[in-house]
Amino acid sequence: MRKANDLQERILSFDAHIDLPLEYGSGGMEADRDGRTQFDLVKAARGRLSGAALTIWAWPEFWIGPNAPHRPTPGFVEAARHEQEARYRIITGIARDYPERAGIAYSPADFRRLAHEGKFAIVISMLNAYPLGDEVSRLDDWAARGMRIFGFNYVANNTWSDSSRPMPFYGDSPDEHGGLSELGRQAVRRLNDLGVVIDVSQMSSSALEQVTDLSRAPIIASHSGIRGLVDIQRNLTDRELRLIQKTGGVVHIAGFSSYLRPFSKETLAKVNAMRTGFGLLDVENLSQASMPADPVFSIWPEKRFGEYASQLYAILETDPRAGLKEFGDAIDYAVKKIGIDHVGISSDFNDGGGVIGWENVGDARNVTAELIQRGYSDEDIAKLWGGNFLRVWEQVQNASRQSHDDITTSPSQETPTQRSTTQ
Repeated sequence: MRKANDLQERILSFDAHIDLPLEYGSGGMEADRDGRTQFDLVKAARGRLSGAALTIWAWPEFWIGPNAPHRPTPGFVEAARHEQEARYRIITGIARDYPERAGIAYSPADFRRLAHEGKFAIVISMLNAYPLGDEVSRLDDWAARGMRIFGFNYVANNTWSDSSRPMPFYGDSPDEHGGLSELGRQAVRRLNDLGVVIDVSQMSSSALEQVTDLSRAPIIASHSGIRGLVDIQRNLTDRELRLIQKTGGVVHIAGFSSYLRPFSKETLAKVNAMRTGFGLLDVENLSQASMPADPVFSIWPEKRFGEYASQLYAILETDPRAGLKEFGDAIDYAVKKIGIDHVGISSDFNDGGGVIGWENVGDARNVTAELIQRGYSDEDIAKLWGGNFLRVWEQVQNASRQSHDDITTSPSQETPTQRSTTQ
């Protein structure tokens, strides 16, 4: 722990995915107090976490309970956009209200500067294209507002891309678009042009592969697990790990218990007993156990689906949690498969993330201690904790500038003044 404390003081550490509840900033959830959420500036300082991707995400129709709302309608898109705006105000409000303690990082240089000034570096990320509707041009608007990471999917497909977790209840089918739709393909190209890092966590296998084929810059998975250790659709296969590696990208292993540790036999037995009560067959794999994804849900009434989902998640929450050992095992696996330069760290805090020993951002040095015990060098730990991501981010922005140069100038027309302006 002494070595971990010392190392955490010296390295740049980055958590690739943290969510904030819509109530963030209210009583007990203030950014400047050691409150009841897993992230605040007090905990970040205690853990010596340099910065994080704070995520704007929205999916208002995915509510669980007997009174769950009706299936998606156009009105839900507008509601999701309001939710995006609310989270954007929360995230940017941290930097506005506490300028001596935090700032927005618009580039890797910003991140390093803020960290060296002792301020928490906020990288604005966005998850789920659903609220953007059919308007790829909204990517330009959000990039202008500071978004630097974009992930296409959350739970359920959208008009841009298929999700790793399609929802039959919302009319989804696996590989509905065959991966990316034409909108999704346009978005990959535009994100490259804008210098925004593409995040493939939560995409279907086909969509992920197509992104790796189309992208002119490295990509990341901001919060994923390893299918070779826990066989659920949400986790990445060895092939998907290698596809991300081939772009020069980074796979950030998430500290999310059910992605790191298979459900126990006792929990699976409880799930199957509950399913029997709903007239369903026993689950055949972990993916079915972890998500309400049976095709028959497409014809179920809302109330019945809500009751099923509520009971399912109540059972899953009782399963024994993973700890730092399982988290370290997942990092070891990824490093052995794709190399130390292509693996990173994320928590998924405030949306189910957290393992025994890493309960909030204040425990970041415990992760470092686990890596030290496993024999990782100081240099390798620095890569895992943020060095790899900063390298990718730099490459993405450089590729964007090169693309801009190619479009706006040619070798015969370019002047020294033009070159200095575009760079």
